[in-house]
Amino acid sequence: MESIQATKQRFGIIGNSAGLNRAIEKAIQVSPTDISVLVTGESGVGKESIPKIIHQLSHRKHNKYIAVNCGAIPEGTIDSELFGHEKGAFTGATSTRSGYFEVADGGTIFLDEVGELPLTTQVRLLRVLENGEFIKVGSSKVQKTNVRIVAATNVNMFDAIKKEKFREDLYYRLSTVDINLPPLRERQEDIHLLFRKFASDFALKYKMPTIKLSDDAVQVLLKFRWSGNIRQLRNVAEQISVLEQNRTITAQTLHGYLPSGSNNLPAVIKTTKSESDFSSEREILYKVLFDMKADLNDLKKLTMELMKNGNAKDVQKNNEGLIEKIYGDDNHDYEEQIDDLQVLAIPQDADAPEQFKTDAEDKYHFAEEIEEEETLSLHDKELELIKKSLERHNGKRKLAAEELGISERTLYRKIKQFDL
Repeated sequence: MESIQATKQRFGIIGNSAGLNRAIEKAIQVSPTDISVLVTGESGVGKESIPKIIHQLSHRKHNKYIAVNCGAIPEGTIDSELFGHEKGAFTGATSTRSGYFEVADGGTIFLDEVGELPLTTQVRLLRVLENGEFIKVGSSKVQKTNVRIVAATNVNMFDAIKKEKFREDLYYRLSTVDINLPPLRERQEDIHLLFRKFASDFALKYKMPTIKLSDDAVQVLLKFRWSGNIRQLRNVAEQISVLEQNRTITAQTLHGYLPSGSNNLPAVIKTTKSESDFSSEREILYKVLFDMKADLNDLKKLTMELMKNGNAKDVQKNNEGLIEKIYGDDNHDYEEQIDDLQVLAIPQDADAPEQFKTDAEDKYHFAEEIEEEETLSLHDKELELIKKSLERHNGKRKLAAEELGISERTLYRKIKQFDL
């Protein structure tokens, strides 16, 4: 069996951390077998190296190795890409096409970002893992393939299963052996080593002197979180190699190439509202309530004017500003609204209900302090007034309407409404 150090040299893997060595050791051990492997780890940790090791150290090394980025293939075409299709299977299928599982027969397929596979494709993949069978899109013929599957994902698979985005049975078939690659922040002893390797590679590529880090810059490098892992470290090394004239990099210079505010701590995401946020919302709610109260008082005032005056037309004329405030600038038929309100205009005579009489010294006393019980009884008072007026005039609607101060048409509508 090939040693870990020899494998790292062969595949250009840099680092000596325990987590990295354990992952490579597991890859070497499973290589001679045909069991499926799931490689997990954050984006940018180098998961694509593990399936290459497994393939090259297996008996399939002389057959095809195909890497497929499942997240980069549209959902509508991924079945065709993986399993092939027959001519005429869908619009644009002008010829029969072989899929990756047919082409890689006898070899290895690396399914990167397998967590992005649609559920329908997951069912097809499960059948391949169980008995090596698949069916082309648009065909009814079952075909056989002898392919070893190595998958990789940066998705939390248990969360995906819980949310029903990934099949639990497929997960257990893929993860017969689970190889986890640790993030760069857990490989402290490898960070500076990797940076020096990248700096040397870019110096050779761009024909420039190799950049070197000062002692304080090395400390900054080691304390940085590296959320993008090796990919982010390589990107920073390339930027500095190309842009900096001074080939000795200080901590201040290095800070200029790192995202501001980043450190070795996890990012804190604000998930709860602060007290100031609630205070602001309360102020807005109070303002809305006060505005509603003011509008309600205006309506009470207008209602009392109608009750006292007995002539809705005069009320409309004397309260044009108030009516415009209440109803806005829209094109309502004020005449129609006033006709409907006139039934509430009660003459100030001996027959007027006591609670509707106003105090001369307090013009809008009732408008401001009218109680909920009285508001709810307006319907009954209106009905009572109409009945009395009709009785007084022996059912003559025209005379009753004149007495009530409303149009005969409005009175007729009220009679019909109250079933008098």
